[in-house]
Amino acid sequence: MKQWIAGAALALATMTGTAYADGHSSYPERPIMMMVSYGAGGATDFQARIVTMTAGNEDALGMPIAIVNRPGAGGRVGWNWLATEAEADGYTLGAYNIPHFVAQSIEGGVSYSTDSFEPIANWGADPAVFVVGADSEFNSMADVVDYAKANPGGLTFSGAGLFVGHHIAALQLEKAAGVKLAYIPNNAGGAGAMRAVIAGEVLGGVNNLSDAFRAQAAGNVKILGVFDLERNEEFLPDVPTMTEQGFDIDNASVNFRGVMVPKGTPQPIIDKLAETVPAMFGNGRVKSRMAAGGSPMAIMSRDEVLEMWAAREETLKELLAGL
Repeated sequence: MKQWIAGAALALATMTGTAYADGHSSYPERPIMMMVSYGAGGATDFQARIVTMTAGNEDALGMPIAIVNRPGAGGRVGWNWLATEAEADGYTLGAYNIPHFVAQSIEGGVSYSTDSFEPIANWGADPAVFVVGADSEFNSMADVVDYAKANPGGLTFSGAGLFVGHHIAALQLEKAAGVKLAYIPNNAGGAGAMRAVIAGEVLGGVNNLSDAFRAQAAGNVKILGVFDLERNEEFLPDVPTMTEQGFDIDNASVNFRGVMVPKGTPQPIIDKLAETVPAMFGNGRVKSRMAAGGSPMAIMSRDEVLEMWAAREETLKELLAGL
């Protein structure tokens, strides 16, 4: 009798698993929403709209992806919502920013961590850069640091929030240069932080290369340095890294962007997205639009993103403890 019950249970489990997988075989059956934790016009929003523009194609998901912005508190508002309130049904995606949400979870006071989400694929790697207004008297990072040394706490500069890539870059600059800076997080994200620089509300700012590239092309800012291991030869070949200018700063603040879903999303849906989305990012139209907007791409698979998340978490735990 026990053997019969065990056999029946196994058969039922097998049937249920098959039916469950088959139940998602037609996914997606309706349009999908992707939440962006930053405001319209910033780098994450700008890029998210480009990389999802071919989602409705038959060789992609066959359904469009609509971008919904939930900005606030350096991304915390959106990611808290995605972790605690969003439906884990495959029709609610989220854009992630690394190191942002990982650093915030390490610092605490949020309802998410890397265990709250399942990565799908990465589309970009956007270094932080230091920018000043086009008419600023600063023409190098040496000028910036000299001013900061002469005016402790008097160098005001903007960024997209607390414990985002911009803030981490700022903390690294303070440590490497031995200065005290006045970092001012902007509630409107990267776009708001850039507007503050252009309007002269702050003396400078740390922002995304992609945002800064467009602002410099428009004649609104000067880019003085890149927070990365190497120069960006594609977009800013003439802008030196912080290391080249004498400051020992690595690439911990580089902003990786991609797609994730809430924990609990059915595995067949995760698998379908993980198979389809990287190729969608690699679409020729997508790549040309990203290049035109000064947005560096770095396409990674789900497995590669899982490794990147784990590595960044270890790096950030060490970095933030030291800062």
